[in-house]
Amino acid sequence: MVNLLSASYIRIDKPFGSGYYTPKETLENDEKNTQNAEKLTAEQKIQIARLQAMDSAVKAHERAHISAGAGVILSGANFVYQKAPDEKLYAIGGEVTIDTSKESTPQETIAKMQIVRTAALAPADPSSTDYQVASTATMISMQSRLEIMREMQMELIKNAREKYSNANNEDTSYSFSNYA
Repeated sequence: MVNLLSASYIRIDKPFGSGYYTPKETLENDEKNTQNAEKLTAEQKIQIARLQAMDSAVKAHERAHISAGAGVILSGANFVYQKAPDEKLYAIGGEVTIDTSKESTPQETIAKMQIVRTAALAPADPSSTDYQVASTATMISMQSRLEIMREMQMELIKNAREKYSNANNEDTSYSFSNYA
């Protein structure tokens, strides 16, 4: 079973419009954009500046996950876009899918979960989802450590039983005759 978590679905601000847009739609509107840019009010220009800043922040946030998550990132970043008054699309949210499944051995799982945790907390401003992914990775890592400890405990018990069994199976008459 493969466990997947989406790190950092972030929506920094409430959208000003609704719906998803494709890059094709923006290309078709490029001519309109140039004409509309001249007609924008001061308030609309401020709104566009905020969306541009949000777009940069969202994309940097998701890039941080991808950069730190070598081997555990399953997809590129997916973004939610908002159409601004200038008819351009700006990213207002995003996510990256991270593989949180266990590996074949507890040691491999621990190593993988360290990478997952690092990837989840890589952005300068982790989201609540990022913290949840990091927490999940920590729990899985702790379970793997517990599994290793149980294996070690079983090995110690087995060795102790073997030593006890060997000690009781020895010919003890020689030892007692020296003291009798």
